[in-house]
This record gives sequence, C-alpha cells and structure tokens, in this order.
Amino acid sequence: MKKIPYAILIIFGLLLPARAGAWGFFAHRLINRLAVFTLPPEMVGFYKANIDYLTTNATRPDSRRTVVPGEAPRHFLDLDVYGDSAAYKLPRSYPDAVALLGEDSLLRHGIVPWQVARMKGQLTAAFQAHETDRILHLSADLGHYIADACVPLHTTHNYNGQLTDQRGIHGFWESRLPELLSSGYDFFTGPAPYLERPTDVIWATVARSNAAVDSVLTFERELSRKFPADRKYGFEQRGAATVRTYSRDFAREYHQRLNGQVERQLRLAVRLVGAFWYTAWIDAGQPDLSTLPRTPSEKEQQRLALEAKQLEAAPVKVVPGHEE
Repeated sequence: MKKIPYAILIIFGLLLPARAGAWGFFAHRLINRLAVFTLPPEMVGFYKANIDYLTTNATRPDSRRTVVPGEAPRHFLDLDVYGDSAAYKLPRSYPDAVALLGEDSLLRHGIVPWQVARMKGQLTAAFQAHETDRILHLSADLGHYIADACVPLHTTHNYNGQLTDQRGIHGFWESRLPELLSSGYDFFTGPAPYLERPTDVIWATVARSNAAVDSVLTFERELSRKFPADRKYGFEQRGAATVRTYSRDFAREYHQRLNGQVERQLRLAVRLVGAFWYTAWIDAGQPDLSTLPRTPSEKEQQRLALEAKQLEAAPVKVVPGHEE
C-alpha cells in the first residue's frame, strides 16, 4: 500500500497537542488534514487552499465543550445504556428518538450519530448556497464529530474506565498511542467514496467502535497485571511541566495486543471525513468550488477570534456525560 509522503508526516509532527481531548488535538488535526487528500480534483483545490483552517479548527468543538450549552453530547453515544443491539434499534430520526426516549435522556447519553447526520445536511445546504465560510466551518466541525464516532470509548458509559478501575484509559487510547506511534501508521485510504446512505454509515461506524470496547478494556486490564506501577507509568516533559503518563513500554505492548486497532480507527476516520465532505458536495449538485473565495472572509476570521476570546474568558463547567 502507498504511504503518505514523509514530507507530509513532518508537517503532522508539528501538530503537537495543547491538551488532551477526544482523539487529542494531534489526532483530530491529523484526521482533518489527511482527509483533504482523499478528495477528487474538483474539490481538492478549494480544500487544500484552506487546509490550515481545517486543521487548526478541527479541535474547536472540544474547546467549546465545557462552555457552550448542548455541545458536550455531540461527541459520544452511550450505547450500552439502551440495551442489547442498541446501535441497530435506536431511531435514525432525531425527532423519533426524542419521542421515544425523551430529549433529556438523549442529551445525557450522547447524540453523535444524529449530530453527524444533521451536519451533513447543513454542509450540503452550504455547498448549494456557495457560502465559503459556512462550508469551511461545517467541514471542520463535521470532521471532528465523525472522528469521535470512531473512538470505542465514545460509545460506552464506561468511557474512562471509571466503572472498572481503569481511569485514564480514555486519553491513553485516543491521545497517547497516536502521539507515540502514528509516525509508523499507514494512512493511505484511497479516494473518498460517495455514501449512498450516510446516516446508515455513521450508525454502522458507532456500532463498529462499540464492538471494540471489550478489547480496549480487557487488554489494558491484563497488561496492568503484568506491569508494576513504576513500569506502567513514567514522567515526561510537556512544555514547562513534568507530567505523569503511561510509559512508552506499556504503550507499545498495549498497541501490539490491540493488533493495530488505533491505526485502523484513525484510517477509518480519515476515509469517512473525506467521504462525508464529498457526499455533501455531490448531493448539493457538485457546485464549482473554483469560483469561491480561496480563504475565509475577514468576517469569519473575526468571528473565530471573538469566539476564542470568549472561550478563554468563560468559566469552565462540569457538564453531564463523559466529563472526565
């Protein structure tokens, strides 16, 4: 299989995370950036011209998570609280789900597949309206939520191992492993496919992620019995701070036991992000993107700057659902 060129990987190496969150800043930015290269010639020029915007803003939904009401549930879905085969039984229509389960329950246990389906429709409308700023804003955010749906621990109530005495496994799987090991991953996915049934695809993605939860937890538990605490954890310098983190030896052996699971899910995320962008464009009638402005407007740049300032000043709140 063809590998992503080494020069591109050097660029990705510069995208070190400011903090952990969802896939981690590093991985979310990596996914959005790589997804651009899956697009057809009619789209790739516009998206490459804005690749820095799509990369940087891939993490904005995490920045909003604890300060914007209603943001947190968009990142996950606790399938296990809804019983056996929930991924196949829950309503695909959000209004139908509200009628069946109540919105309070949905917001408490997550809405990521409904959020992805909703945003795909919004992106299609933005393409139809030739709205550059909205295309970029929605593409960046949509990429984030699709990537979150590819994380096994975003599909269970035991999202951080808090119910099984495995606290910290969330960040370990989705941040620590990609940061340490992704330079050796194969990210070639081929061209983005058109999705005939995008809603079904995102639900199948959540089901696939959920099927991996047992191995994520079991292998970490088994390996923890083998590694004493002084070998399981170590200390590393992060900026000016020295932080306690999972050791490199523990991370590598865990990765081997998972048999490339993190790599597969990262590659899936890249392919799906490109596919949803491409499908939205096709469904919009394949508008000519070469006629659009090649950069975000001054208004959009001012909006982002204001949002960043507001988020920095806003008090951080503990929000229900995957709050650790």
